[in-house]
Amino acid sequence: MRILGIESSCDETAVAIYDTKEGLLAHALHSQVAMHAEYGGVVPELASRDHIRKAIGLIEKAMAESQSSAKDITGIAYTAGPGLSGALLVGAMVGRSIGFAWNIPTVAVHHMEGHLLAPMLEPNPPAYPFVALLVSGGHTLLIDVAKFGDYKILGESVDDAVGEAFDKTAKLLGLGYPGGAALAALAEQGDPSRFHFPRPMINRVGLEFSFSGLKTFAANTIHTEQLSQSYDQQTRADIARAFQDAAVETLVIKCRRALHLTHRKTVVVAGGVSANKALQTALQAMLEKENGQVYFPRHEFCTDNGAMIAYAGSLHLLAGERSTLAVKIYPRWELTT
Repeated sequence: MRILGIESSCDETAVAIYDTKEGLLAHALHSQVAMHAEYGGVVPELASRDHIRKAIGLIEKAMAESQSSAKDITGIAYTAGPGLSGALLVGAMVGRSIGFAWNIPTVAVHHMEGHLLAPMLEPNPPAYPFVALLVSGGHTLLIDVAKFGDYKILGESVDDAVGEAFDKTAKLLGLGYPGGAALAALAEQGDPSRFHFPRPMINRVGLEFSFSGLKTFAANTIHTEQLSQSYDQQTRADIARAFQDAAVETLVIKCRRALHLTHRKTVVVAGGVSANKALQTALQAMLEKENGQVYFPRHEFCTDNGAMIAYAGSLHLLAGERSTLAVKIYPRWELTT
């Protein structure tokens, strides 16, 4: 089975061709980051229009790269949610229309399930069951994954997602948008002993997260340092380091709790924040102590991509799932439904 996957949930248009026998054959991506940076965040209407402009060209590129023709494609997968309504509609309508024209089945894919399964595209994929940590600009989730399609939410953020907190703190530090990667780079120059930020909700029972207070603590620290007139580049780096250390340690503590609760030995980490080197190092150290293993997708598949949608779609299509002619999107969509 050869699947065309289309991802358009937010600010990246991505397409991939995945073959269930030959593996990933091609993937193409267009990022809208430069366009939205001028506004300090994603502008939904601009995102939707750009998806319209780029989708067909990326499909043609992936088809050419994989040396595929219409008769070679046996199914189409598209992201149906969660995400921006207009952006989701573009990918869903393009995917469903092509499926109708080529008379092949299509299937709607959950965006976060795509991320969850992204490490399966690696040469050494994890085996079920495992605990998944999904960390991005829109989500922070701990999930017990018994097998494909069998997911139990263990904990999630009650306010800001961790990636959102990274971006907002980066903006407070004057690093622009998106700022998560820039904050991580700045943190490498920081003194870990100068500031100590709280580790939110680690003293409470359960696996819920909260990063809004951590962001506020960072904002207050920045304001205080600016008033003291000692606010220089090193101070900004020290604050970035304190924020990142607090966020990373919080995620690691909750992951360890999830492992103990579920009696699992494997953690799969995915989503944009999974590319953070400090998080990767800390989780690897924790899993070594727990005699377990941790898996990450390759760097290019940490953020939104078509490969994860094509792969997840192939599993759903092999299971007999099909979308109807009535295109439906789910801007808010629970992973377990």
